[in-house]
Amino acid sequence: MAEVTGAAGGVRTLIPARIDRLPWSRFHTRMVIALGVAWILDGLEITVASAVADTLTKPEALQLSSTAVGFLATVYLAGEVVGALVFGNLSDRLGRRKLFVITLGVYLIGSGLTAFTLGSGPGWLVFLYLTRFIAGMGIGGEYAAINSAIDELIPAQYRGRVDIAVNGTYWAGAILGTLGAYILLNHVSLDLGWRLGFLIGPVLGLVIVLVRRNLPESPRWQIMQGRADDAEESIRAIEDEVRACGVDLPPLDESKAMMVKPADQIGYRALTRILFRDYPSRAILGASLMISQSFLYNAIFFTYTLVLGKFYDVPSAATPLYLIAFAIGNLLGPLTIGRFFDTVGRRVMIAGTYIGSGALLALSACLFYSGALNAITQTICWCVIFFFASAGASAAYLTVSEIFPLEVRAKAIAVFFAIAQCFGALGPVIYGALIGDGTYPLGLFLGYLVGATVMIAGGVIAYRLAVDAEGRSLEDIAPPLSAAISEPTHTPAE
Repeated sequence: MAEVTGAAGGVRTLIPARIDRLPWSRFHTRMVIALGVAWILDGLEITVASAVADTLTKPEALQLSSTAVGFLATVYLAGEVVGALVFGNLSDRLGRRKLFVITLGVYLIGSGLTAFTLGSGPGWLVFLYLTRFIAGMGIGGEYAAINSAIDELIPAQYRGRVDIAVNGTYWAGAILGTLGAYILLNHVSLDLGWRLGFLIGPVLGLVIVLVRRNLPESPRWQIMQGRADDAEESIRAIEDEVRACGVDLPPLDESKAMMVKPADQIGYRALTRILFRDYPSRAILGASLMISQSFLYNAIFFTYTLVLGKFYDVPSAATPLYLIAFAIGNLLGPLTIGRFFDTVGRRVMIAGTYIGSGALLALSACLFYSGALNAITQTICWCVIFFFASAGASAAYLTVSEIFPLEVRAKAIAVFFAIAQCFGALGPVIYGALIGDGTYPLGLFLGYLVGATVMIAGGVIAYRLAVDAEGRSLEDIAPPLSAAISEPTHTPAE
């Protein structure tokens, strides 16, 4: 099983085959828990920030203006974009393991320091925005590094359902953040409650740091860097842990060996050429999926309290209860139907969840405009819509993390994440204007139809361009740029 260096400087490797033959084990469970917390932290951060927004305007807290508070979300999202691009590049250069420790540390520093904003003067306001930007950078970096690591360490037969479930846990964070903020803001003084809210994530993150320290580097990344001995050590440690569970590993298929050569480091300019020269249809697919789901989510999620308050007269103190219901629907989708992305297939399931959620949104828009809904039935509609949309959105992240070569995987995730966030940021602005003072339902009705059209269009593009990646090795889906000789010959990229 040892890796052999060829005469031309290439390395013959069975690393991908050895990873994909592994049955599910305690190692995989431990890894998913340790790495998957990134999405829980993001959901928690955004929910806590939304929940304490009104509190920060109170004299007992920081007494910020509504504009200053609203800008916090913009700064956090900007931090996510910058963090994804910076740390995505470093993840491809330095390795997955280093980055998923560094990015979590950056998040811990940023979010922890937010709680220590002591005033509302210009200096403290700059401090507050800086800490939110740093926290966003950490989470943005997590998306790039963690998606890469999970996909490269999970056996092919489980990759779809695991990645989708992990991405869906964002909503577990939303539930945790809602409950935490609700308790703290109602049972602790306002000036202390909002600070403790921003410390919930760092406390959880500190525990996870200890678990992540014991995870191995991605053997796939190591072998592509020419570090054959390190890759062998990592994969042996994983195999030994699986065997310790009493599992006998199946024999290796030597025909799955491949020859690779360490590739030169690739920057974002070179990545752009690779994406649009070698993988144009996949680039269109990734951008379409990420943009459509981000637009829909940001449009609905960041304005749902406005809809409840302006159109259904729900008091702000009660909106957390509606959010919990909304979040549960989002969480259940990926957890319950995620496995079908591995069995029924990526193309059918991605297209189905996008088109289905878009059609349901259009139907609910008609019910909303006709006056047939109240606060509870509107929330039920959202729960059903996003049961499917959440699985589809998680599949978008899965797609961009598995259809491009290993050497640029983290950077590709970062680029599409950044594109999605930029377009998604338009959603709250547009839908906030359409909601207005709640006296003009036609505007929001038309807005919902636009959102539905965007999702349906994403589904149609997915059906035409999706890659049938279920059960396939990552190297079969997108041969590494460093592949010298492949045995057997891989299918073309397009």
